[in-house]
Amino acid sequence: MTESSEWLIYRGAGEPHDGMSRLPPPPPWRDFAGRDTAGDGDGSRDRRLGAHRHLAELHRPGAEELEMINAALYLRRPLLVTGSPGAGKSTLAHSVAYELGLGDVLRWSIVSRSTLQDGLYHYDAIARLQDVQIAAQGGYGTAAGSPGAVEAIGSYIRLGPLGTALLPSATPRVLLIDELDKSDIDLPNDLLNVLEEGEFEIPELQRIADRLPDGEAEVLTADGTKVRVRDGRVRCGAFPFVVLTSNGERDFPAPLMRRCIHLELGRPDHNRLATFVRAHLGDEAARAGDDLISRFLERSRSELLAADQLLNAIYLTDAAAPPSRDRLADLLIQRLDRPR
Repeated sequence: MTESSEWLIYRGAGEPHDGMSRLPPPPPWRDFAGRDTAGDGDGSRDRRLGAHRHLAELHRPGAEELEMINAALYLRRPLLVTGSPGAGKSTLAHSVAYELGLGDVLRWSIVSRSTLQDGLYHYDAIARLQDVQIAAQGGYGTAAGSPGAVEAIGSYIRLGPLGTALLPSATPRVLLIDELDKSDIDLPNDLLNVLEEGEFEIPELQRIADRLPDGEAEVLTADGTKVRVRDGRVRCGAFPFVVLTSNGERDFPAPLMRRCIHLELGRPDHNRLATFVRAHLGDEAARAGDDLISRFLERSRSELLAADQLLNAIYLTDAAAPPSRDRLADLLIQRLDRPR
């Protein structure tokens, strides 16, 4: 094997070999086997959350960003954050949660099929019907505690991230509604009433509230804890700190815009990108990749790039140490808006 091919795991030579034994550990954000399920005392469940926490510790907002965050806190209004990929939109939510001691960030990642119902709660009617049928066949009938009893209905309801954020509490939760611009045309308008009123109803519970003990049912939250909901209504005590992010791929309706505090983040500078790399890969990788950060910034003046591409390039060129480092980095950091 020549020196130029020493970093290659797959050689394309059609000959079996033990190259997999030389494959280095995966990047932290792709380490599925290395998740820390025990946590480290502050709610972190895996390395991705650890990186978010580290970013939150290192995040230093600019003056305008700081003012708009505080405006949203004072006014109890959602914060709509727009900017290019890698500008630090989601980091902002984690930074606020970390500094103010508001717990883990609830995250609702939006796709084209997302609906308001997905964010509020899910009722698994099919699972309940199946359990009722199984219980009936086993002779359990509808005794208290069996799937057919009204008391058991909460076992089939799980609150979504938005629904969990609206639970009554002394201090607000932080909710990240990520990439709202990827939603269908209806979702931004559908959010209006819930964000304005700070409450929503669960009809499945309201219909049987008079048959529930004290009108309450126990349901599961998005982060896995059990809470009691009374009379089928969830109403916040402290309005959550809601961060809506957008990559600027579409405009939002005026009714949503007037209910939000709008913050436009500019392109990240060298210091912010270095912080981003340091949080994910450590100080040494950030120093070694300093030249790639500078090249990334220069190219981003005229090309659409994403900070994830920079992370990939710095990790791979450091872990694999290929002889054609610059060429490989350019292959990994390809413009996202290139003409077809």
